[in-house]
Amino acid sequence: MLQRLHPWNTRVRSWLWWIVIVAIIAAMPVVYDRIQTENTSKKVEIVFDYRDLLDVAAVQPNPDAFVQEWLGKLKDAGVQSMSMYESTLSEFKSSRKIQLFNANELALLTGQPVNLQQNYTNLLFTSAENEKALAPIIRDTFTRLGYEVRSWSFKDQNGLVIEASPDQALIKPMPQDPMTMKMLHDRGFNIVPRLTDALPYDSQKTEQLLSTYSDYGVSRIIFDGESVTGFTDEADRGTLTDFANRLKEHNIGIATIENLKKPQKGIQKLSYLIDYNVVRLYSLSEQDSSLSPATISDRFSLATKDRNIRMLYLNTAPAKDLTKAELTNSLDNLVHSLQAPGHAIRDIEKHGFTMGQAEPFQVADSSLQHYLKLIVVLGAVAFIALLISYFIPLLMTPAFIIGLIGAAGLYKLKPAMLEQALALGVAISAPTIAIILVIRKTQSLREGNSNLSSGTRLVHTLIQYVKTAIISLMAVPFMIALLNNISYSLVLNQFRGVSLLHLAPIGLVALYVFLYCGDSVVKEIRRWLRMPITVIMVVAFVFAAAAGYYYLTRTGNSGNVSSLELTFRSLLENLMGVRPRNKEFLLAHPLFMAGLFISLRYAWGRFFFIIAVMGQLSMVDTFAHIHSPVIISFIRGLLGLGLGLIIGLVAILVWQIVERCWKKWSPLLEE
Repeated sequence: MLQRLHPWNTRVRSWLWWIVIVAIIAAMPVVYDRIQTENTSKKVEIVFDYRDLLDVAAVQPNPDAFVQEWLGKLKDAGVQSMSMYESTLSEFKSSRKIQLFNANELALLTGQPVNLQQNYTNLLFTSAENEKALAPIIRDTFTRLGYEVRSWSFKDQNGLVIEASPDQALIKPMPQDPMTMKMLHDRGFNIVPRLTDALPYDSQKTEQLLSTYSDYGVSRIIFDGESVTGFTDEADRGTLTDFANRLKEHNIGIATIENLKKPQKGIQKLSYLIDYNVVRLYSLSEQDSSLSPATISDRFSLATKDRNIRMLYLNTAPAKDLTKAELTNSLDNLVHSLQAPGHAIRDIEKHGFTMGQAEPFQVADSSLQHYLKLIVVLGAVAFIALLISYFIPLLMTPAFIIGLIGAAGLYKLKPAMLEQALALGVAISAPTIAIILVIRKTQSLREGNSNLSSGTRLVHTLIQYVKTAIISLMAVPFMIALLNNISYSLVLNQFRGVSLLHLAPIGLVALYVFLYCGDSVVKEIRRWLRMPITVIMVVAFVFAAAAGYYYLTRTGNSGNVSSLELTFRSLLENLMGVRPRNKEFLLAHPLFMAGLFISLRYAWGRFFFIIAVMGQLSMVDTFAHIHSPVIISFIRGLLGLGLGLIIGLVAILVWQIVERCWKKWSPLLEE
């Protein structure tokens, strides 16, 4: 029965490969659209946190002069924009626009006994100009929140009494200080407001606020806190939708902050509602702002070139240096990072970017893309069925048919889940199949002639090295086409299953090496089960488990990297412009070449492929980082292959020397 099915399976497998090839051709226009999209946003905006500047100025002997001096220095250094948080009474106090008094302080000021029945917030304006600008904002905010606000004065200074405790009043957000906004605009800075969702959404006030922003040329907003403006009341009042519509009317976009612990609530829906008028933002923390100028420059350069970041956000903070008994800050260091000696701006411009207000990507979406994706889906199902066929041939055709039925169902119910599942399936299938095919080829060549010359083995090694890489990279057009949505590029939606992608090919190749390279799977299972467990085997298992754990901790963006490796990465980046992955060219690719060369003569050489598959899956995984430009990912893969080839040739040479020495000296050792 099985023998009669073999010709049928062979024909079906051939047909599935043709379906895969046709799907790859269909994916190419989608890949082109993705590249076109990535070339539409080339402006990088540097934003400084104005509140941080006020915090540093507050500990200086002349705060106002300090602020004005550093605004000039930051402007000259290349900072184009200032971010402004929603104002608070605390901020007005720090900028010396008001004086605040609690009940005890008011009693000391007026010489009156403390009123034990009241714990109100009392404030005095420090000038008539401040009163004119800020009094309406303060009155309106607290009145809308249900607090009584009344006027009072002391020694010709006008002020307000807010019938709220100071602890309550100090944290209530208000619109940005109009005086500061005008001053920064007049100094030539773009304004980047930061908004919260702390207060009940008011449509009319939001419209007034956005109109003010438009008058000052605001093009983008950053959100502060766990959720975006309007999120809290969206279910009951449609506030987020209203906010989105008003943003669109004023042509104001938003920025998403990279590497938050969890996305801000409502950011995905808001991005969709404003047609993805969104850019990605990298925030340099107060702590990191004291890193060396070269390190900061490298971070900025990599963020813009490798991760589609278009806003660079600078923070600082006052600090105490007890060893010198001085107050310090990182302002000078930031300036040196942007200019000499860090030259961040120069390096960014060298990569083809210009400095200016950040712009969103203009999505290239051809009319045929929908139909082409259907062909890609068909090819992805075929690719996964092919992987199954190399382990259980009888399931190949049923797997393909069931896969098509499942894909059709998910396409109607959850298309995003379908795209991600197929992308993950293909990403696992391609490198696994590539290694299985090379294992079969080397086994066939070795059984045909176990005494192949070194030159012949080297030629076969080079051919299989290129062939295996091509088969692995066949997954790339599928991944790009299936995940070609701007939400992935902006990391509003993420490719799931990275850990599975890093483990599954290794596990499947190990399964194939241990069970499928003998006479039959059943015999191999029996042989392994009967094999006595030795101390060496236990030690090897523990070592493999530890290595696997370390390997998993290094996947993704959260892996820990030593300072030595960071230095090595920076060196590679500066030398080549694009940094290849260390595990590819230092380990997996050379191990692949050495293992292939050895396995052409010795059967045990196939065990090298269990680790070598890491290089193949790593190349595919590079393209799973959708926020990285396709061209950058492609160059990274080619550099890894090229350097891995060189190191692999060295490894083969070393093996040849070891092998010949062993042949020469082992007889003497036996004697």
